[in-house]
Amino acid sequence: MKTDIHPEYNAVVFRDLASGATFLTRSTVTSEKTIDLDGVTYPVIDVEISSESHPFYTGKQRIMDSAGRVEKFNQRFKSFGK
Repeated sequence: MKTDIHPEYNAVVFRDLASGATFLTRSTVTSEKTIDLDGVTYPVIDVEISSESHPFYTGKQRIMDSAGRVEKFNQRFKSFGK
């Protein structure tokens, strides 16, 4: 196996800008910005949305009215093919 070709794999904090939640994990991503978490300084990556603020995971997703769309389609094309 070749040496010195793999990126550094270090601890990084991902911060959700929508909810303010932080996730400490390991990644090859680097950043100039830092954050102090539990007395230790980590590089921080700001993300627009994560599992803390995504509507699918929070249960606040919009449910589309598919029944109304089907009825509208059937009404429009009820005489098609006759």
